Amino acid sequence: MMINREDMLELTRRMTLSRTSITRVAGCYMDGAGEIDGTFNTNFLNLSSAERKKNLAMAKTVPFSRTNEQLRSYRFGADSRGPGSMWQLLMAMKSCGLKNDALMDTFYELVGEKYERRGPCAVFVFHDRYDVPVKAADKVRLGESEEVYEYLICTISPLVGEYEPGKPECGFLFPAFTDRSADPEQAAIFFAEDKRHSVTPFSLFT
Repeated sequence: MMINREDMLELTRRMTLSRTSITRVAGCYMDGAGEIDGTFNTNFLNLSSAERKKNLAMAKTVPFSRTNEQLRSYRFGADSRGPGSMWQLLMAMKSCGLKNDALMDTFYELVGEKYERRGPCAVFVFHDRYDVPVKAADKVRLGESEEVYEYLICTISPLVGEYEPGKPECGFLFPAFTDRSADPEQAAIFFAEDKRHSVTPFSLFT
């Protein structure tokens, strides 16, 4: 399924210091072998202005990337949405707003097992709630909220310094934002272009 660029731009336009509604950011740092070397979990508004700006830029990388090239749709089949699946874990992480450290640790461990890396990396997960406004046929905003789109953005970045993530090389948006509505059977998966190394975020979900 193709991703609508306008849907993604609608999300990225809100990713500024004055407009963001991101509630929480959690993450971990991993060594080259996939072992966890520290974690964090904090209210997004507790970050300094400089840190919020830096984190927003990272989160924005995913929906703002080249649609249907760097950002592609991935559908979870019925057999991949059962007990113990990554889909079930992501749904639980979303529902608790990233506040359950046990769920987050399980997610980091799965990333450490499945993600193809080339060195130490940082895994950041953002939680957001967006009151999707009703729009008329001519796309003029009517001001009322149509639904609350609750979602996660995950980025995986190589470390460029001690606990300092570089530009994201991989990530995802879950659930997908399709026709301005949540689509829990799909995710939008991001991967940066790099001819030196093939990263395959799809392996995280299999």
